[in-house]
Amino acid sequence: MRIFLIILFINLIAFAGESGNIIDCNKIFEQRKEELLEELDKIDEKQEAMEALLNAKKAFLKKKEEILNKKEAEVNATLSTISKKEQNISKMLEENRKILEEIKKAKDDKLTQTYSKMRDSAAANILQKMPKADAAKILFNLAPKKISKIMAKMDPASASKLTELLQKGPPFDLNESK
Repeated sequence: MRIFLIILFINLIAFAGESGNIIDCNKIFEQRKEELLEELDKIDEKQEAMEALLNAKKAFLKKKEEILNKKEAEVNATLSTISKKEQNISKMLEENRKILEEIKKAKDDKLTQTYSKMRDSAAANILQKMPKADAAKILFNLAPKKISKIMAKMDPASASKLTELLQKGPPFDLNESK
């Protein structure tokens, strides 16, 4: 019996040691479970913060995009307005150019008629005293027969200079008029 008691005692000691381990493991698991739950709460908080940040970023980008779209629409409207104004200016410039040409033609026609009706010697005296380029412009618009009569009445130096300018044709260079 002694052996039996010794074996029983050894078993009780062994069993008591094992049940202590079980209790310790449960405590460790409970502590670890609490730590894991705390970590999970922290992860959830971080995830919520990230989602809030992401939503804020999306809202900010959407607002910026709306502002950009408005600015782009304003720029396009301004470009359209500028383009229309540019077209109007081009039309007006072309119209003004045509009107100016008509005025020059009318002026030249009137001047041509005036010199055509003048006596040859009077026209020659006037044209000799004018800058050569201006005189060449007037002579260029006259009939060839009238030009020859006027040049015949001029001194030879003036007539030769005007002949050179008339050969080159319009526009008559003002630098060569001297």
